[in-house]
Amino acid sequence: MVQSLNLNAIISSIKVFRKTHLYIPHLIVNDIRNINFYELKCLGINALAFDKDNTLTTPYSNEIYPPFKNAWEESKKIFGNENLIIVSNSSGTEDDPGSIQAEAIEKSLGVYVLRHTSKKPSCGQELFSHFAAYNPHTIAIIGDRVFTDVLFGNLNGMFTILTRKIISKKGDNFMATMIRHVEYKMLDYYIAKGIKPPFHQFLKNKDSGFLKKE
Repeated sequence: MVQSLNLNAIISSIKVFRKTHLYIPHLIVNDIRNINFYELKCLGINALAFDKDNTLTTPYSNEIYPPFKNAWEESKKIFGNENLIIVSNSSGTEDDPGSIQAEAIEKSLGVYVLRHTSKKPSCGQELFSHFAAYNPHTIAIIGDRVFTDVLFGNLNGMFTILTRKIISKKGDNFMATMIRHVEYKMLDYYIAKGIKPPFHQFLKNKDSGFLKKE
C-alpha cells in the first residue's frame, strides 16, 4: 500500500510556520526502547497514540520490529491494550479501502488502528472520540515525524514524543523521506535557538529527561 500525498500536513505546517514552538516535542528519544512507560503512566498519561511506520515497524510492515518487541509489550502491560492506538497516515485512511490493512495490523500488533478520513495533523476529532473518557493532555503521541506526529500532538494539547532514529529507509515513501530530512534540520535549528515545546501541565517545573531510558 502506498501513502498518498499528505496535503493536510503541508498546509498545517505553513499555517503555523511562525509558531515555532509547535514543532518542538516534549521528549526526544532514539526509539521506543528509550521511553520509560512506567514514569509516563505515573506522570498522568492515560493513553498512547503510536505512529506505525518507522516507529513500531519497518515501512509498510505489519510486524513489530523485532528489537522493539520487549518495549512494545511493556507499553501494553503498563497501559493496557485498550489504551493504545495506532494512528497511521496510510492504514485506516482512505488509502486503505475496506480497512484491510488496518485489520491485518490489529491482528498482528494487538491494538486498535484508528479509522480516520483526515490525515495527521488533522484527525484530532476521530482520536478524541475514540478516547472520549480522557482529556487530550493525558494522551501521548509517539512518532518519527515532526510535521505530522509532533505538530498533531502539540496543536491538540497532547504530550509529544519524537522517536528520532528511524528503523529503515528501505521501502519508505520517497516524499516522506525527503520531508523528514527537512523536518529534522529545522528541528535542530529551532532547538539550537532555544525554542521550547508548548507548555504541558504535567511538566510544570520539570524536565522531561526522567521519562527517558538510556
